[in-house]
Amino acid sequence: MSETETSNTSSSSIPLNIGIIGFGPFAQFLAKTMIKQGHFLFATSRSDHSQLCSQLGVQFYKDMNPFFYSNNYDVILISTSILSFSQVLSSIPFHLLRKPTLFVDVLSVKEYPRQLLLQVLPEEADVLCTHPMFGPESGKNGWEGLAFMYEKVQIRDEDICSRFLQIFRSEGCRMVEMPCEEHDKQAARSQFLTHTIGRVLAQMDIKSTSMDTKGFETLVYLKNDVIKNSFDLYSGLFVHNRFAEQELKNLELALETVKQNLLNKMDETT
Repeated sequence: MSETETSNTSSSSIPLNIGIIGFGPFAQFLAKTMIKQGHFLFATSRSDHSQLCSQLGVQFYKDMNPFFYSNNYDVILISTSILSFSQVLSSIPFHLLRKPTLFVDVLSVKEYPRQLLLQVLPEEADVLCTHPMFGPESGKNGWEGLAFMYEKVQIRDEDICSRFLQIFRSEGCRMVEMPCEEHDKQAARSQFLTHTIGRVLAQMDIKSTSMDTKGFETLVYLKNDVIKNSFDLYSGLFVHNRFAEQELKNLELALETVKQNLLNKMDETT
């Protein structure tokens, strides 16, 4: 092993001080792996998670000011809903930061948080936009092979950034580095479209029957999986991804085309 490789390996094993803003189910899910790896975690949230944090070994703060004032963070991880991201960001007391810090978001849209973070954060702050493309259900048996998208938007301290990314790399994630714009283009076609079709199926109230085909079982699973997520997540995927509206129009056009093709075929046979 070269001297550089030895240095990088040694650096990546140094625990990070990670502050988490928003400690809902997804942040709790990520926190368990971070704690397992030996990192030091601190959290603040609108809801009181002090009891859960005590069980996990996370220091919890009910208020933002003592959360910032009491600790020297390497990383601030913002894990809020898409719709509340702007409000939460505007409430952060940046003047209490003790040193230049890496700010990381985990939203399911990427251009929107990128723009806000660059507008609001102190000039000396580093910015890493990420999307772990898995959650408590899909990642319950480990993260091996699961996609982790990221863009190094503004990075001066490469060591801190590398050590944070190592959290996911060391768990076997498939690391996908791409621009936020490209992420949103692809996510509008995949994630938003999947959520839309699942919610359409929910509106139709499809349920398992005694004669399900494998294809229909897949549709039922999709419907059940999608409706576990809040409507706020779905609406956030639409409102804050500029490519989503076109995909909705494409879906509407495709349904109309399929309908017209069937009607044309009916006319041919009568």
